[in-house]
Amino acid sequence: MNTFKKLAGETAIYGMSSIVGRFINWWLVPYYSFIFLTAEYGVVTNLYSYMAFLLVFLTYGMETGFFRFASKKENKEKAYSSALISLFSTSLVFLLLVLAFSDTIAGWIDYQEHPEYIRWVALIVVLDALAAIPFAKLRIESKAVKFAVLKFIGIFVTIFLNIFFLSICPALLKSSPESWVKLVYSPEIGVGYVFISNLIASGIALVLLVPEMIVKLRLDRKLLKEMVWYSFPILIVGIGGMVTQNIDKILIPKLLPESQDPMSQLGIYGANFKLAVILNMFIQAFRYAFEPFFFSQVKSDDNKRGYAIIMKYFVIFGLIIFLGICLYIDLVKLIVDSKYHSGLNVVPIILMANLFLGIYYTLSLWYKLTDKTRFGAYFALVGAGISLILNVIFIPKFGYTASAWSMLVCFITMVVLSYIFGQKYFPVSYPLKRIGLYFVTALSVFFAAEILSITPSVWMYMVHTLLIGLFLLLAFVLERKEIYRFIK
Repeated sequence: MNTFKKLAGETAIYGMSSIVGRFINWWLVPYYSFIFLTAEYGVVTNLYSYMAFLLVFLTYGMETGFFRFASKKENKEKAYSSALISLFSTSLVFLLLVLAFSDTIAGWIDYQEHPEYIRWVALIVVLDALAAIPFAKLRIESKAVKFAVLKFIGIFVTIFLNIFFLSICPALLKSSPESWVKLVYSPEIGVGYVFISNLIASGIALVLLVPEMIVKLRLDRKLLKEMVWYSFPILIVGIGGMVTQNIDKILIPKLLPESQDPMSQLGIYGANFKLAVILNMFIQAFRYAFEPFFFSQVKSDDNKRGYAIIMKYFVIFGLIIFLGICLYIDLVKLIVDSKYHSGLNVVPIILMANLFLGIYYTLSLWYKLTDKTRFGAYFALVGAGISLILNVIFIPKFGYTASAWSMLVCFITMVVLSYIFGQKYFPVSYPLKRIGLYFVTALSVFFAAEILSITPSVWMYMVHTLLIGLFLLLAFVLERKEIYRFIK
C-alpha cells in the first residue's frame, strides 16, 4: 500500500506538472496571435515542427534505454554515464555540422534570409537533448518535486522572456529611443525572439541540471551497444509519431503555391491547431486522475473489465470536451486574433483526431502488457505512411483542411489496427455498442448545433447548452449504476 501511495503521489506530480506546464505554455499561442502577422506565426509553427523531429533524432530513444538498463543497481551509474557520453557526442557532431552548413540548410528549407534561425534551432534541440538523460535520472531516483520545479522554471523563463522581448522592450524603446533597451533589443529580429527566448530558457535548464551531471564519466561500450539496440525501435516509433503530428506543418509551405501565401496559411492552421490541442491536455489529465482510481478499484483477476471501463469513460470525457469547444467556438475563438479565425473550420476535425489519438494510446496497453512492443512501431509506421501520402496528395488541392482530415484518417486507422491485433493477443470486451452510441449522439449534437446556429446570440448558447445537457443526461442515465458503485 505504501508503494502504491508513493507511485500515485509521484504520478500526480509528474502528470499534473506536465499538464499545468503545457497549459501555461499554451497561452503563448493567443499572445503570439495578437503580436505576429499570420506569416510570422507560420515561421514559428514551421520551425518548431522541425525541432520536434530533430529532438527525436538526437535523443534516439535513449531515455527509455536508460530506464531499462539503469533498473539494475549495478548498471545504474554505467548506464547513466554511457548515455550522457553518447548523447553529448552525437549532439556535438550535429551542432558542428549545422553551424558549418547553416547557410546551405537555410536555403534548403527556404530561410535564406535568416540562417540565424537555423543556428538557434540547432542550439535549442542540442540543449534539450543533453537535458533529457539528467531529467530521466531525476525520475528514476524518484526526485519528482525537483523534476517538476526545473520544468516549471524553464516554462516561466520562456514566457517571461517572450513578453520581455516582444512587448516590454518595444514599449520601452518607443517611450525612450536612446535607453539601455537598445543594448538587448533590436526590432529587426522580430519573430526571432521566440527562438532566442527558448534558447535562453533551455540553457538555464541545462545549467540547473549540472549537479546531476557531475559523475565519473565511463563509457561501457558493450552496455551502450545494448542500450542503442534496445532504444532503436523507440526511435522508429518517435519518428512515426512526429510524422503523423507534424509533417503537415513542414509540407504546407512546400506544397502550396506562392500565390496562396503558404506561410500565412500555415500560421492560420498552426494557431487553430493549437486551439484543438486543449483536448489533449484534458485527456492527459483524465488519464492521470482516473486511471489510477479505476485500477485501484479493480481486482487483479478482473483487470480486463477495468480496462474496458477506463476506455468507456475516456470516450465520454473526450466527447464532452469535444462538444464543449465546438459548441462554444464563438467564445473560444476570442482568445486568438481575428486574422486567424478563417481556419476555425479545422478545429472540430483536429479535436476528433486528437480524441482518436487518445483512444489509441489507451488501447496501446495490450502490446505493452504482452511485451509485443514491436506492434507499436508497426502502427506508427502505418500511420506515418498514411499521413505522408494524404498530405502530399491533397494539400495542393485543399490546403491545410486536407492536413486536418489526413490526421483524423490516420488516427482512426491506427485505432482500428490496434483494436484488431489487440483482440488477438490480449482480448478485452470493450463496450463497443455503448461507445458507438456515445459517438453517434455527440456527432448528432454537433451537427444539430451547426444547423441551429445562425448567428451568435444568447438564444444560440442556450440551445447549445441544452444540447450538451442532453448528452450529459444520456451518459448519466446509462452509467448511473456504475457511477454510484464507484462512489460507494
